[in-house]
Amino acid sequence: MRILVINSGSSSIKFRLAEVVEENSTVATRPALLEGAVKGIGGAGSLDVGGQGLSRSTIMVEAQDHTQAMRVLINQLGTSLGSIEAVGHRVVHGGDRYVESTVITDQVEAGIDALSELAPLHNPACLAGIRGAKAALGSTVPMVAVFDTAFHRTMSEVARHYAIPTELADRHHIRRYGFHGIAHASLANGYGVCTGNSLKQTRIITLQLGNGCSVAAIDKGKSVDTSMGFTPLEGLVMGTRSGDIDPSVVSYLSEREKVEPAEVEGWLNQRSGLLGLSGRSNDMRELLRAVEQEGDQRAEFAVDLFCYRVRKYLGAYLAVLGGADAIVFGGGIGENAPEVRKRICRNMEWCGMSLHPDRNRTAVGLSAGSAGKISTDDSRVAVYVVAADEETWIAKETARCVRAIN
Repeated sequence: MRILVINSGSSSIKFRLAEVVEENSTVATRPALLEGAVKGIGGAGSLDVGGQGLSRSTIMVEAQDHTQAMRVLINQLGTSLGSIEAVGHRVVHGGDRYVESTVITDQVEAGIDALSELAPLHNPACLAGIRGAKAALGSTVPMVAVFDTAFHRTMSEVARHYAIPTELADRHHIRRYGFHGIAHASLANGYGVCTGNSLKQTRIITLQLGNGCSVAAIDKGKSVDTSMGFTPLEGLVMGTRSGDIDPSVVSYLSEREKVEPAEVEGWLNQRSGLLGLSGRSNDMRELLRAVEQEGDQRAEFAVDLFCYRVRKYLGAYLAVLGGADAIVFGGGIGENAPEVRKRICRNMEWCGMSLHPDRNRTAVGLSAGSAGKISTDDSRVAVYVVAADEETWIAKETARCVRAIN
């Protein structure tokens, strides 16, 4: 089955053309036929394309909105796309309504739109990608929504609830949904494939560290707990998000700064995290360079606080799981910043975790879906780096849903 995978952001559309096949009673994907992105939607746009037998190329395009961006993508690639049998869309928030991947109907589309209130930075972009694809490809091509929140549906009632009045929580659907589910599922799957260990017999902690960051405790292949909650603001320190913070800070700053609470929440989402701590950048690469080359103390503090918060969650989730067989690093920072991995794992020998310095240093730039062991051979808790492959996960989920209705 030839599937076009769409990951739509606020100003970009990442895509991959994947071939999903059944091999020995299991679902597999062949190497990407095409992949790339339309970037700069709403301004000076570009189309970046690569794939089997193709050298990477970039052309400038006009894409004022997601509908036009999808039309540009379809028109420019033309016959290279072949006969698309389905489209899989990453959707960030499925709320408590969509707890598994779902074929998109008008009703589902309206449901995703209604959930935009809970994910105003994400769901509208996902919805724009869906509508753009429908406008470009027509209504005969089946489309599937693969929800980031769905992977965490297996959390217990204790793990997903906040200690607020139950009637308020129920009335307003307030609970810990968790996010980055596709990434965490892909990291867990990558670990299982590369090690040969059955996920049904393992306890792992996955660390998705990028501009957005989260950690998940996974037991027998199912999410037990995760750091993000009602919104993606909860949990770890991120590029521009504060992560965990006393909720009273919002009303306190609102009163002291004479602004609306919504503006303070905007600061916590867009001006905090690594950017707010360093006063310099939300990019971990730039902060590490500033520490090494300039001795920037604010950058050093930002990196230390970032790593401390991850290590704090690691300890908590080791307690939740009753120990772990492996720790898995992923995401832009997790995959490519050995120094950050070293700082996070520092002083974790108490739980039997020991990094191998050379393995950690060289485990960078892995190809999608591959893994590298960075712990010592005698480490009781193994540590791996896995290059998450979200697009493959979305393609497989899309194929499963479409086959179920045929």
